[in-house]
Amino acid sequence: MGICARELRHLVIRPTLKHLNLWSPTAENLLLGTAAQESGLGAHLKMDNQRALGIYQITPRMHRSVWDKFLARQPELASKVRGLASQHEFLQHPHAELATNLSYATAMAMMIYLRNGKPLPTGTGDDPARLGRCWRNHFHSSPAGTIDDFVHHYNDLVMEKVESRTN
Repeated sequence: MGICARELRHLVIRPTLKHLNLWSPTAENLLLGTAAQESGLGAHLKMDNQRALGIYQITPRMHRSVWDKFLARQPELASKVRGLASQHEFLQHPHAELATNLSYATAMAMMIYLRNGKPLPTGTGDDPARLGRCWRNHFHSSPAGTIDDFVHHYNDLVMEKVESRTN
């Protein structure tokens, strides 16, 4: 069992995006869908025989790349992201933050989407197929996942959970 989608949205993703001044419905839904696709909303923080960590399954290599190639050129944004990390643990075990610090992991996942310099698609709202295309084009680099997989996980783990809470 993973993290409740509604709680992840309201207690982690939305406050993190607002802290970074990056909140939008699309960004929020995209990160929720990414967590659903990558880890089943946290059902696994490290998959067997994989290096990726956390609810967004970010590899140490990608983590370093985002810092070295993107955040190094964005000092104000880098400072906000670094402010989400643990003061001492980040210096000793920076990649562990991807599994143990939900706000930091959320910020890093958002940085992966932003690093290519293209804005998030507008008008995607909660359209799982459009969010899935964005995920496939900008976040997921291996051929294992498909847009259909993203849509399935979004509908199964995000949409139904949110809708059942409103009834």
